[in-house]
Amino acid sequence: MVVLWYGSSRSNAYYHINTTTALSDCHTTTTIILKNMAEEKKAPKNNLNIELSEEVAEGVYSNLAIIAHSNGEFILDFVRIVPNSPKAKVKSRVIVTPQHAKRLLRALADNVKKFEKQFGPIQEPKAGGDKGPQFPPMSFTPTAEA
Repeated sequence: MVVLWYGSSRSNAYYHINTTTALSDCHTTTTIILKNMAEEKKAPKNNLNIELSEEVAEGVYSNLAIIAHSNGEFILDFVRIVPNSPKAKVKSRVIVTPQHAKRLLRALADNVKKFEKQFGPIQEPKAGGDKGPQFPPMSFTPTAEA
Protein backbone atom coordinates (compact mmCIF):
# COMPACT_ATOMS: atom_id res chain seq x y z
CA MET A 1 0.00 0.00 0.00
CA VAL A 2 1.26 3.51 -0.88
CA VAL A 3 -0.12 6.65 0.74
CA LEU A 4 0.87 10.04 -0.67
CA TRP A 5 0.08 13.27 1.12
CA TYR A 6 1.10 16.89 0.68
CA GLY A 7 2.09 19.35 3.35
CA SER A 8 3.59 22.80 3.43
CA SER A 9 5.41 25.15 5.72
CA ARG A 10 6.17 28.81 5.40
CA SER A 11 9.20 28.30 3.19
CA ASN A 12 8.90 24.81 1.73
CA ALA A 13 6.37 22.46 0.21
CA TYR A 14 6.85 18.76 0.82
CA TYR A 15 5.40 15.38 -0.12
CA HIS A 16 5.38 12.38 2.21
CA ILE A 17 5.26 8.94 0.63
CA ASN A 18 4.32 6.15 3.07
CA THR A 19 4.80 2.59 1.84
CA THR A 20 3.99 -0.75 3.45
CA THR A 21 4.77 -4.03 1.76
CA ALA A 22 2.18 -6.86 1.69
CA LEU A 23 4.63 -9.51 2.95
CA SER A 24 5.81 -7.65 6.05
CA ASP A 25 4.80 -4.97 8.45
CA CYS A 26 7.77 -2.86 7.37
CA HIS A 27 6.74 0.76 7.02
CA THR A 28 8.87 3.40 5.25
CA THR A 29 8.33 7.13 5.02
CA THR A 30 10.08 9.22 2.40
CA THR A 31 9.92 13.00 2.49
CA ILE A 32 10.61 15.04 -0.61
CA ILE A 33 11.14 18.74 0.05
CA LEU A 34 10.38 21.22 -2.69
CA LYS A 35 11.95 24.63 -2.17
CA ASN A 36 9.72 27.64 -2.49
CA MET A 37 11.31 29.37 -5.48
CA ALA A 38 9.57 32.68 -4.78
CA GLU A 39 11.22 32.81 -1.34
CA GLU A 40 14.64 31.91 -2.78
CA LYS A 41 14.42 34.74 -5.30
CA LYS A 42 13.68 37.24 -2.52
CA ALA A 43 16.66 36.12 -0.43
CA PRO A 44 19.71 38.34 -0.93
CA LYS A 45 22.66 36.67 -2.59
CA ASN A 46 26.08 36.82 -0.94
CA ASN A 47 27.66 38.52 -3.93
CA LEU A 48 29.85 41.56 -3.47
CA ASN A 49 30.94 43.64 -6.42
CA ILE A 50 34.40 45.04 -5.64
CA GLU A 51 35.73 47.82 -7.82
CA LEU A 52 39.49 48.10 -8.31
CA SER A 53 40.81 51.28 -9.91
CA GLU A 54 43.90 51.14 -12.13
CA GLU A 55 45.89 53.17 -9.61
CA VAL A 56 45.08 50.83 -6.73
CA ALA A 57 45.55 47.74 -8.92
CA GLU A 58 49.22 48.70 -9.42
CA GLY A 59 49.80 48.07 -5.72
CA VAL A 60 52.33 49.55 -3.34
CA TYR A 61 55.65 47.83 -2.60
CA SER A 62 56.56 47.50 1.05
CA ASN A 63 59.45 45.71 2.72
CA LEU A 64 58.51 46.54 6.30
CA ALA A 65 55.24 46.62 8.22
CA ILE A 66 54.78 48.41 11.53
CA ILE A 67 51.73 47.39 13.53
CA ALA A 68 50.22 49.29 16.45
CA HIS A 69 46.90 48.94 18.24
CA SER A 70 44.52 50.56 20.66
CA ASN A 71 41.49 49.02 22.35
CA GLY A 72 39.36 49.68 19.26
CA GLU A 73 41.62 49.42 16.21
CA PHE A 74 44.77 48.03 14.65
CA ILE A 75 46.96 50.33 12.57
CA LEU A 76 49.12 48.74 9.86
CA ASP A 77 51.76 51.01 8.35
CA PHE A 78 53.44 49.64 5.24
CA VAL A 79 56.90 51.15 4.79
CA ARG A 80 59.43 51.08 1.97
CA ILE A 81 63.05 51.09 3.11
CA VAL A 82 65.45 52.20 0.38
CA PRO A 83 69.04 50.89 0.59
CA ASN A 84 71.68 53.41 1.71
CA SER A 85 69.03 55.90 2.78
CA PRO A 86 68.61 56.90 6.42
CA LYS A 87 64.95 57.72 5.85
CA ALA A 88 62.01 55.45 5.22
CA LYS A 89 58.56 56.46 4.10
CA VAL A 90 55.16 55.05 5.04
CA LYS A 91 53.62 54.17 1.68
CA SER A 92 50.23 53.04 2.96
CA ARG A 93 48.30 52.99 6.25
CA VAL A 94 45.44 50.59 6.85
CA ILE A 95 43.25 50.85 9.96
CA VAL A 96 41.05 47.87 10.88
CA THR A 97 38.89 46.71 13.78
CA PRO A 98 40.28 44.05 16.13
CA GLN A 99 37.79 41.54 14.69
CA HIS A 100 38.94 42.26 11.15
CA ALA A 101 42.60 42.06 12.24
CA LYS A 102 41.95 38.55 13.55
CA ARG A 103 40.22 37.52 10.30
CA LEU A 104 43.13 39.04 8.34
CA LEU A 105 45.59 37.06 10.47
CA ARG A 106 43.74 33.79 9.75
CA ALA A 107 43.45 34.57 6.03
CA LEU A 108 47.14 35.46 5.76
CA ALA A 109 48.16 32.28 7.67
CA ASP A 110 45.95 30.20 5.36
CA ASN A 111 47.49 31.80 2.25
CA VAL A 112 51.06 31.31 3.54
CA LYS A 113 50.23 27.65 4.18
CA LYS A 114 48.88 27.26 0.63
CA PHE A 115 51.91 29.10 -0.81
CA GLU A 116 54.35 26.82 1.04
CA LYS A 117 52.43 23.74 -0.05
CA GLN A 118 52.80 24.82 -3.68
CA PHE A 119 56.30 26.37 -3.66
CA GLY A 120 58.02 24.99 -0.57
CA PRO A 121 58.86 26.56 2.78
CA ILE A 122 59.54 30.27 2.94
CA GLN A 123 63.10 30.74 4.20
CA GLU A 124 63.55 33.24 7.01
CA PRO A 125 66.89 34.69 8.12
CA LYS A 126 68.07 33.15 11.37
CA ALA A 127 67.89 35.51 14.31
CA GLY A 128 71.39 36.21 15.56
CA GLY A 129 70.94 36.38 19.31
CA ASP A 130 69.80 39.76 20.61
CA LYS A 131 70.16 41.64 17.34
CA GLY A 132 66.47 42.51 17.36
CA PRO A 133 64.12 42.32 14.40
CA GLN A 134 65.50 41.45 10.98
CA PHE A 135 65.21 44.51 8.75
CA PRO A 136 66.21 44.66 5.09
CA PRO A 137 69.95 45.39 4.91
CA MET A 138 70.70 49.12 4.92
CA SER A 139 74.18 48.76 3.43
CA PHE A 140 73.11 47.00 0.26
CA THR A 141 74.45 48.70 -2.85
CA PRO A 142 73.40 47.16 -6.16
CA THR A 143 76.08 46.89 -8.80
CA ALA A 144 75.02 48.22 -12.15
CA GLU A 145 76.25 46.77 -15.40
CA ALA A 146 75.77 48.22 -18.82
